[in-house]
Amino acid sequence: MATYRVSDQRKFGRMDWSSTLLGFGSVALGNMGKVMSSDDAHDLVRHAWDSGVRLFDTAPMYGHGLAEYRLADELIDRSRDSYVLITKVGRTLHPAAKDTFDTGPWLDTPPMRMEYDYTYDGVMRQVEDSLQRMATDHFDVLLVHDIDRFTHGDDQPRRYREAIDGAFKALLSLRDQKMVSAIGLGVNEVDVSIAAAQDVDIDCMLIAGTYSLLDHSANDELLPLCESRGIAVVNGRVFGSGILATGTQTGARFNYSPAADDVLARVREFEEVCNRYDVPLGAIAIQFAAAHPEISNVCLGAGNVQQQEQNFRWLEQQIPDDLWGELKAAALLDASVPTPVDS
Repeated sequence: MATYRVSDQRKFGRMDWSSTLLGFGSVALGNMGKVMSSDDAHDLVRHAWDSGVRLFDTAPMYGHGLAEYRLADELIDRSRDSYVLITKVGRTLHPAAKDTFDTGPWLDTPPMRMEYDYTYDGVMRQVEDSLQRMATDHFDVLLVHDIDRFTHGDDQPRRYREAIDGAFKALLSLRDQKMVSAIGLGVNEVDVSIAAAQDVDIDCMLIAGTYSLLDHSANDELLPLCESRGIAVVNGRVFGSGILATGTQTGARFNYSPAADDVLARVREFEEVCNRYDVPLGAIAIQFAAAHPEISNVCLGAGNVQQQEQNFRWLEQQIPDDLWGELKAAALLDASVPTPVDS
């Protein structure tokens, strides 16, 4: 049986440094769909740190700056060279009175209106603002955020070109100035990730939902491309935004919406195999996401310390080798994808 630990180190692509296998995703700190108290936010970050996590991912989008503030408030007394800090560009925050702008899924946000901006000058401002919010003099990783169809629909080609001509040039300049070590993108779609890797000399990408038990699409072309280029891959949304952690319970969600019947049926097949081996579905979801040798980090979010502790236990749980073979024999996993047995 392969075994993983939260604090296991993996080389971060072609960089001369490593990151912990598990990362902390800070979406919940931004009050996405549910208000989190400041005390609970502190407890969540502190628990991750005490458990060995040393990669922290955030973005101005998360709570209109709230997640960056809360993460910085807990990390501020930690040695800056003891952890990896990732944030994103593409949205500028503008002071605005509360109730004068749409906050979307983010509740009880600071009085900051959010606006897309992938221009050179806009991104330079965004990075300066994030440095201020996070009380740091540099970032380890900066990612261009959400230049995909999932976010922009029919306007995606224009936004992508704006980012190529503006945002990425800004990040390349900041990398040359050593204000950031690694640059890249964080998106929801494989083809956009491939295009950016071909158009720009990136070091890293955060993939969201394209390499999980339910979606192996990143395995065909994207992950081999990253391997050949030495591009680090952070694997996000490995629970499919919920269902691979909760199972097929009432209200199960996939990709931020109620799970469709075909998704529910497929997850039930995974559950049947897991039940035969007395292994939680969440455990195989995390360990599958970590098993690919090109994955540098699996970034997980949690709504409270109890959920986070469960995620950590799932990563470290021993899983019989035969379970992985049965999943492939049942065609629930592609024959080509690596599993912990192969590592």
